[in-house]
Amino acid sequence: MQNVHRMKQEICEIGDRIYKKGFAAANDGNITYRINEREVLCTPTMHSKGFLKPEDICTVDMDGNQIAGSKKRSSEALLHIEIMKARPDVKSVVHCHPPHATAFAVAREPIPQCVLPEVEVFLGDVPITKYETPGGKAFAETILPFVQNTNVILLANHGTVSYGENVERAYWWTEILDAYCRILILAKQVGNVEYLTKDKAQELLELKGKWGFSDPRTSKEFEDCDICANDIFRDSWQEAGVSRRGFPAPPPMRDGAEATAAPLDQEALVENITNQVLAALQSR
Repeated sequence: MQNVHRMKQEICEIGDRIYKKGFAAANDGNITYRINEREVLCTPTMHSKGFLKPEDICTVDMDGNQIAGSKKRSSEALLHIEIMKARPDVKSVVHCHPPHATAFAVAREPIPQCVLPEVEVFLGDVPITKYETPGGKAFAETILPFVQNTNVILLANHGTVSYGENVERAYWWTEILDAYCRILILAKQVGNVEYLTKDKAQELLELKGKWGFSDPRTSKEFEDCDICANDIFRDSWQEAGVSRRGFPAPPPMRDGAEATAAPLDQEALVENITNQVLAALQSR
């Protein structure tokens, strides 16, 4: 039998962590934790995640209807419930606005792959949803094309949502992602991002499998994809307005080939030249 009070305490602890990390300003963010097949604990609306108490946590059903608690549930609970319906293994969902990861969501810039070993093992390809106004059913459904192939999603112009078998694990993926995005931004400021070679990336996927983490890049559906080229969710980019601007794709690599300074792909090159021409005309 679930210890519901302890589950509420765990929500409060994670709320305190995301607040102290600067992932949830003021009353930003929301957290859910599934009690059973019918009931889900949910953080209240308009309440700072850094100052939650167990008695603040409400309960909703799997349709989003509040069934317990004196404070009103978060309007974004529907997003969490859609994830839980699509992934019965998921028991907890964490949504917040970590600054570095959210910067990629605002820029609609795909997260580069094959840079840090830990990120390849724990995250893999990270999708960006199309934008919808937060709180409604259309917003909740933006995650459905991606939810089976990842444990963390960027919500366009909004933030992140991550999920797992408990609230601690659900939060992990967001913390790993934001730390990675910060490193990418810093590396870009230093001057360059070097990519792992294809054979080294393949070694990481093999390790990932041995450690019990699934990755769609190892399935037959994606067996011909370029491991380091964000192939898994690329079909969704046009609808979501996602394209490479700040972090061009690494060049196609053979096993053992060096992935040195990544040249601009053709689309980015055309865009770059066009921007320079327009800037020159405007300066006249």
